[in-house]
Amino acid sequence: MIQSKKSLSVLYSLGFILAVSTAFPAYIESTFLENFVDLRWVGLFFGGAMLATLAATLYFPYLIKKFTNYYLALTVLAVNFFSILLLILVNSPFLVFVFFTLFIVSISLIWINMDIFVETFSANPTTGFTRTLYFTLVNLGWVFSPFLVGYLLQTYDYRFIFWLAALLLLPVAIILLQQKPRFSFSVQYKGGSIKMAIKDMWHNLNLRNIFFVSLLLRVFYTFAVIYIPVYLNQNLGFSWSVIGLIFSFMLLPFIFLELPAGIIADKYLGEKEILIVGFSILIISLLLMFFIQSVNPIIWGLMLFLSRCGAALVEAMQETYFFKNVDVPQINYINIYRTAHPLSYFIGSTLAVVLLTFFSLSYLFLFFALVLLFGIYFAWQIKDTK
Repeated sequence: MIQSKKSLSVLYSLGFILAVSTAFPAYIESTFLENFVDLRWVGLFFGGAMLATLAATLYFPYLIKKFTNYYLALTVLAVNFFSILLLILVNSPFLVFVFFTLFIVSISLIWINMDIFVETFSANPTTGFTRTLYFTLVNLGWVFSPFLVGYLLQTYDYRFIFWLAALLLLPVAIILLQQKPRFSFSVQYKGGSIKMAIKDMWHNLNLRNIFFVSLLLRVFYTFAVIYIPVYLNQNLGFSWSVIGLIFSFMLLPFIFLELPAGIIADKYLGEKEILIVGFSILIISLLLMFFIQSVNPIIWGLMLFLSRCGAALVEAMQETYFFKNVDVPQINYINIYRTAHPLSYFIGSTLAVVLLTFFSLSYLFLFFALVLLFGIYFAWQIKDTK
């Protein structure tokens, strides 16, 4: 395993810039799509995009083995850049769907490229520290973005936000090109088909359960990203500037909790107990959002903050646990693990479309709280690393 503090420092910087680019449009995507289709069908846009992402993610290992992770990263960045530009130029719902799908697919794939880069320069004894430091800096980009977006939307429209997201990809591409000798290495990946890797992961109790932990966390993220901004804006009447402040405050636990949790998992507890605590906090916060009928932005800020305390613990531990058990040569495992992202969006958005046919938006808080109960079960089943 290659170890290099300098390489990791470069990757931490790239992760931060990419996170800002990803986060800028993330919480306005559903509202942007409402300019072209009804809210009920926004979920289908996401569902379709995630089906395409799922297929691309499963095929991605073959491309990486053939062209290397470095050249695929540059290609995916280019696709992401041009899909954003085309998305903000078209007005046809069909073309919006096409370029939105390319946009979503390329975002998912570039984070897989980053996973492989970071794991290549990591060592298992310090995986908790390395991964959580990386995620802390990535989440730092997510924390400031909602506030900036809320401020910018007072003057500019949604298309301007997407344009800025595209612009931020340029320094990432420039840094990668400058650092070609450092990152354009070849790795001897393990052979075998995706089908065989899926079978192996299914029979590995620990990998199977941590996959479902990741899937459930991302089902929550699906609901949070697509529907909570709409609920706050349209149901509670919060302005985007207020929502931006709430979201920036809400995301602070990802900065302050993940790194300490990773260190604790490396040295003291392991991941299992922290996963269970994280899911418990997340479930309680969603129940509070359902039962507390308030239009006070401070109360909503506190409830959302609590939810992200739970999510931050789960995110840190599922990443740490998985990458303690899997290395870069097992690229098929990594790509299967990352299918949790598109699968969760497809499952979560499809379920939301069905539920919104019969219930009001607020009932989604209760429904997803009940779904996350399974997270405690799956976390309980894994064999701890400590």
